Amino acid sequence: MNTPPRAATDEPVRPGLLERLLPGPGPRRTLAAATFVNAFGSGMFMSSSALYFTRVVHLPMHQVAFGMFVGAMVGLVAGIYGGRIADRWGARETQIAVMLAGAASMGGFLLVDAFWSFVLISTLTGIVFAADKSSRAPLIRGFGGDDPAGFRAYLRAGTNLGISLGALAAGVAIQLDTAPAYLALVAGRALSFAGCALALLWLPRLAPIPAPPLSGRWDALRDRPYLAATLLNCLMSLHFAVPTFLLPLWIVEHTQAPRWMVSGVLVLNTVLVITLQVAVSRNVADPRAAGVRMRWAGLAICAGLGLMAAAGGMPAWAAVALLVAATAVYTLGELWHAAAAMEYSFGLAPAHAQGQYAGVFGLGGGLAEALAPSVLGALALGLGTPGWFLLGALFLTVGLAGRPLVAWASRTTRPSRVAAYETP
Repeated sequence: MNTPPRAATDEPVRPGLLERLLPGPGPRRTLAAATFVNAFGSGMFMSSSALYFTRVVHLPMHQVAFGMFVGAMVGLVAGIYGGRIADRWGARETQIAVMLAGAASMGGFLLVDAFWSFVLISTLTGIVFAADKSSRAPLIRGFGGDDPAGFRAYLRAGTNLGISLGALAAGVAIQLDTAPAYLALVAGRALSFAGCALALLWLPRLAPIPAPPLSGRWDALRDRPYLAATLLNCLMSLHFAVPTFLLPLWIVEHTQAPRWMVSGVLVLNTVLVITLQVAVSRNVADPRAAGVRMRWAGLAICAGLGLMAAAGGMPAWAAVALLVAATAVYTLGELWHAAAAMEYSFGLAPAHAQGQYAGVFGLGGGLAEALAPSVLGALALGLGTPGWFLLGALFLTVGLAGRPLVAWASRTTRPSRVAAYETP
């Protein structure tokens, strides 16, 4: 018997779980898949690289730290050039070339057997990491669709999920603690670069956007409001080391909370970022909204740090409760900051130079990553409770500066300034 056709009044078929979790078929889904593959490999390598270099390559820890620092510093400068190349010659092609270079440099780590060869390969990978971020920015902008803020938030959530799953995979190899296991992780990182390049081949080509007649070669380095936004974001980004560096040391050395809370608060932070980033970033579609969210971020991070400081000296049960509450409040601030920072990076940049501007914006994040352990350790761990309050005051002040920054940007006119600078 033939099945009668569905009546026009019947309810439409509801999308499945996969359709609800992923962007619709097309370039956005392809870019999200490529980003996830890259993030998965990054999670494997970040979790195991120090152990690989010390236990397999047999380098002293101070040499490993020095080599990675050199690579990161060189990469900061290289990111600007990588973004400019993407703007001029095409973001898709530049990204594919960067991913292939990443696969080659990671393969080089498999051959490292001395300090100077390690420094050389670290420098090459530092250039790849920085160029990856700046050359990907024009792709994200070009394929952002009708909801660019939501797409950027989705990519951040997917990146965090990929890094977390990669770290879990690395945990298996770390538990085995054998040279072949660590070598497999490094090789897996190289394969993730290659897999990302393969996925990017399915993206349509984005033609470079012609620069306006009066624009300069390095507009981003002369754009004072954008440089101010970069500086403010650098200062605010110091907090990203709180759950991974400061809080574990505080819990173990200055609170009565059980040691398993170190993993507990990190898991809570990661889960909240993955599940809430898209929702929190909704409607952050212009610099004015970003300024408001930056203010909220400063308030929440300040409050979260205050709760963390209060956990010191408390009984174990009270310390646990305060640390859970502090992590939830802090993570809300982290989410607001991420939403605001992404809008600053994209919304305050001209479309024709998105890669170059993203490279400049990345300078602030890179400096914050390098300075955060020293700054957070000297204040919170060195001064104790007064240091925590100084940190909270710093983040609160930076957050409150967000809206005045947008107002300044809206009054500043440059030939390459985009309409996103205008506030309603």
